[in-house]
Amino acid sequence: MLREFRLVAFAFVLVGVLSGCAEPVVVGETGPVADWPQAGGARGGGHYSDATQITPDNVQHLEVAWVHRSGDFKEGGNALEGISSFNEMQTSLQVTPVLFNETLYYCTPFNRVFALDPTTGEELWSFNPETNSSGTCRGVATWTSDHVPEGGACRHRIVTGTIDARLIALDAGTGELCSDFGDNGQVDLRVGLGEHDPSHYSLTTPGGIIGDLIVVGGAISDNLKTTVPGGVVRAYDLNDGSLKWFWDPIPPDQAPVLEGETQRYQRGTSNVWSFISTDEELGLVYVPTGNTSPDYYGGHRDGMDFYSSSVVALDAGTGEVAWHFQTVHHDIWDYDLPSQPTLFDVEIDGRTVKALAQTTKMGYIFVLDRQTGEPVYGVEELPVPQGAVAGDFTVPTQPFPVKPPPLVDTDFGPDDVWGFTPWDRGVCRDLMENVRAEGLFTPPTEGGSIHYPSAVGGQNWGGPAVDRGRDILVVNTLHMASIIQLVKRDECDAARERIAADPLGSKYAMVEDSAGTPYCDVRWMGFFSPLEVPCTPPPWGTLAGIDLTTGDLAWQVPLGTTRDLAPFPFWYFEGVPNMGGPISTASGLTFIAATTDFFLRAFHTETGKELWKGRLPTGGQATPMTYRVSDGKQYVVIAAGGHWAMGTPPGDHIIAFALPE
Repeated sequence: MLREFRLVAFAFVLVGVLSGCAEPVVVGETGPVADWPQAGGARGGGHYSDATQITPDNVQHLEVAWVHRSGDFKEGGNALEGISSFNEMQTSLQVTPVLFNETLYYCTPFNRVFALDPTTGEELWSFNPETNSSGTCRGVATWTSDHVPEGGACRHRIVTGTIDARLIALDAGTGELCSDFGDNGQVDLRVGLGEHDPSHYSLTTPGGIIGDLIVVGGAISDNLKTTVPGGVVRAYDLNDGSLKWFWDPIPPDQAPVLEGETQRYQRGTSNVWSFISTDEELGLVYVPTGNTSPDYYGGHRDGMDFYSSSVVALDAGTGEVAWHFQTVHHDIWDYDLPSQPTLFDVEIDGRTVKALAQTTKMGYIFVLDRQTGEPVYGVEELPVPQGAVAGDFTVPTQPFPVKPPPLVDTDFGPDDVWGFTPWDRGVCRDLMENVRAEGLFTPPTEGGSIHYPSAVGGQNWGGPAVDRGRDILVVNTLHMASIIQLVKRDECDAARERIAADPLGSKYAMVEDSAGTPYCDVRWMGFFSPLEVPCTPPPWGTLAGIDLTTGDLAWQVPLGTTRDLAPFPFWYFEGVPNMGGPISTASGLTFIAATTDFFLRAFHTETGKELWKGRLPTGGQATPMTYRVSDGKQYVVIAAGGHWAMGTPPGDHIIAFALPE
């Protein structure tokens, strides 16, 4: 693999030299120096850079500038090889590096933190928290202390969370632990959660920074039981690691139900596993919540999903709720909010609106006034399918944004199924006619229900980019379905045997316990034909641009091809599954990898036209970033490390592209 990638890198250089001989590359020497201090680009997300050196006119000349490899990856199962155990999965490098004080920082699936020279990729230092296992780390946070003099130890800090639930502060210059933070540089986030399996609670995303605080949630293992650790959100002082406030996501004026001396926060509440945004001017913290455990049955919740699947604005000083907006009522579809609430200002009808955009797994985008939580373009409560399993219930209506339009066509019936041949299309149609399929919000049933989009999306954790100069929001979307079946508790063992004996089920389905409810669930990761292709028609992945001044769809194009997913000659179906997000630059470019084919691509932000693609050694299931350092060169950096759910092989490549000298 390394030899092949070196050849690819050499080919990029050769192409750049040859094209330079025919037509000189125009490289601007002026323009802003641009950093990328947080994983989302800024504390309010947006994935946007002021850098302008790489333009629509010269982007085709990009070439590999450097590659860094940590060695932190492992082989294992993925969605194309069977998903018998999450503990046996391959690693997935989902990180977005950050540029802070002209040094590049990133974390690996083993939670090691690396500092690199941003112009060469040379390793400056690394820190090993010794987690002894792998998981997900999507980025680190950066912060500068006003209480430490310039040149003092830990004035500039890198803050990272771990899969074993520690919050760690490092000196940005040396990688040494900041001894004044918590217990010699570390805070134990398991304190107050009560006794639990350590694998059930972890940190996968960096916290939100506001003032001297870092605000963190936690990722909770899905569909295990009702008594998983609580989804508490906590704010810690970045100077000393002390707890300043917490928000327990339980209904207002309701006291938590606690068990034992070690539990401070109620179990089984909605958690915040994705990226958090902050607004220093308004003094607000914006958290996207998940749904209450477990995902597909809610008869036991008794109002505990009051804050589920919601954007919640918290007062940064106290942790009190300023407002909240729920995108799914009584969520029994795992349609939790997967991405960072993206903050931006936009002129609408002659006035400046301080807004946020929240992408969702349903393919809908809710645009809210971030001061009040009121919808900017309007939201309608519309009737949805009814009839939950015994013991549960459905609500009569769900919220639908008036604008932007849905990015997934959820009007999907038996006549719309797809297949390579009439035979496998017929199998898909027969399957769909024998389960419940009534469109978006079809409740889970004992006979099985089609969920379209699936709980993977629509949109997922990659989140959108916002071109702040052009008022365009760019977002990638999946167009795939799954099947969910609820099984009575005394029939769960038989369901496991049945799935294990099914050639397709043994690869793509799992039985999840959901202990504490009357049911376990069978979750098919995809609605697939016997040829192992989606029964939903292509494109299975798209990239879209939204005009934020009107809320209208500006463009939507297929994203990626079936190269690296299907054998030749089936390489060129357009629009494939994707995981990761886009970034946009002031020059009018949008960069995204994310796809199951191994490319980083550049698109024209205003039109959606693909302008360039660079080959990667494996899937780039991450969000890229870009920066221009003081030496004058702009770089675009992507993590290429594969993803178990996408079927792309594991890797450990951090790859920087730049224009030739």
